[in-house]
Amino acid sequence: MNIKPLQKFYKGLYITTPNGNNSFSYFERQNKSIYVPPLIEGLPVQLEISDKIAFSEVEDGVEKNVPGLKNFIYYRTNDKDIFLFDNHNHAFFFWMAAFLQNVLQPGLKLIHVDMHTDMHKPPFLFPFSLRQSFTLKDVFDYTNYTLHVACFIVPALRLGLFSEVEIIDSTLSFENTIPDKFVLDIDLDVFTPEMDYIGYDKKMDKIQRYIEKAELITIATSPFFMDQNRAIELIHIFFEKYKWF
Repeated sequence: MNIKPLQKFYKGLYITTPNGNNSFSYFERQNKSIYVPPLIEGLPVQLEISDKIAFSEVEDGVEKNVPGLKNFIYYRTNDKDIFLFDNHNHAFFFWMAAFLQNVLQPGLKLIHVDMHTDMHKPPFLFPFSLRQSFTLKDVFDYTNYTLHVACFIVPALRLGLFSEVEIIDSTLSFENTIPDKFVLDIDLDVFTPEMDYIGYDKKMDKIQRYIEKAELITIATSPFFMDQNRAIELIHIFFEKYKWF
């Protein structure tokens, strides 16, 4: 993919209004902004934790402000386009950017590996169809100011970008047969302690096999739910097996 058009939007910005991921507990918390970092072309070994807040929420009366990634990273290896980022809603932007560049053909299955289904409905659906003319700015604004981490899959399904979603979030679903052609979407919170009832080796083996076969890969480090050092470590493990960096 040519990521230069994408970088015109992902160049580092603060969201200060109660929109998108900044809408959670906005009027209850002291911190009023979150940071969306730049997108660079690089390797997983270049992933670093930011000193800026990526997600802010009040939980059980306690305000939690957590950092995300210093940069989002795109890299192409083994004929695969791979995007690494923090909050999961950004997957929608990268899927749609791949569609606009004819990298992603509509109608593939989405494999969604995650502790959560992320199947909430957004405030409104993307206001274009795949047959209409729309721009990366339209997609960027919708991704960052309408979508949040739990509602980015439904609009992709309603558009017909994917034929269906297969959610991998349980012991049984990790036994599913790997399809021939699919897009892979991973949230690293599937490795949180709450998900330890599914064995580490089982998860790692299946995810690496998904990675090997996927047409396009999006991976979220999920800062509110996942320790970012551990998330980066897991990404390194995913790709070291194949010597892809």
